[in-house]
Amino acid sequence: MSIAASTWLVTSYHAPYQARVKRSLDVLLAAALLIVLSPLLLLISLVIVLDSGGPVLYRQERVGACRCRRGGRTYWSDRRFLILKFRTMAPDADSSPLHEQFVQSFVAGGRAEDGAFKLRDDPRVTRVGRFLRASSLDELPQLLNVLRGSMSLVGPRPVPPYEVALYQPWQRERLASLPGITGPWQVRGRGRVGFEEMVRLDIEYVRRQSVWLDLSLLARTLPVVLAKRGAR
Repeated sequence: MSIAASTWLVTSYHAPYQARVKRSLDVLLAAALLIVLSPLLLLISLVIVLDSGGPVLYRQERVGACRCRRGGRTYWSDRRFLILKFRTMAPDADSSPLHEQFVQSFVAGGRAEDGAFKLRDDPRVTRVGRFLRASSLDELPQLLNVLRGSMSLVGPRPVPPYEVALYQPWQRERLASLPGITGPWQVRGRGRVGFEEMVRLDIEYVRRQSVWLDLSLLARTLPVVLAKRGAR
């Protein structure tokens, strides 16, 4: 299944100056984190190579969003981009349909932790990969996506095209914001909630988004990650 390369979505919910402040905050914090965490990033890269060989980074097509101007109004349009992660699976695991089958089960009404295809038991995941996923360290390369402007530090979860192809029209509203490394789903639900609740959390964020809300979600992310709440 596929989706259109660009679909006009809802009008932007926040003023242009808020978008500029959000982007400035993203760039400053992402650059600072990359500098501070560079020894850890190098260590993780080395451990991945020693454990399973192959490339350090994993790239996957995801659906995000971009702000567009049309007729004097600001809109969000969906777009595809390559998300970056530390590789957590065997080097030749890309062709497996397991994740697509899991997404179909999740969207149909399952929960991320108890769907028909439990990704925490995914045989493709390496020993190091299991630790990286449980600790969320596999997400750190997405700081580069933030610097490139395809992602934000805070926003709805970026999803693959085959998930968006299953959306009902009202669910597409969650795409009306830059996708984020963290967000309401990661902080308040993660693997413990169903698909519709995840979408509603994201839509609530889209409608309420502000710099102060972003700072609040960022502050709440670290305790959730350290507690491994909802991790798999």
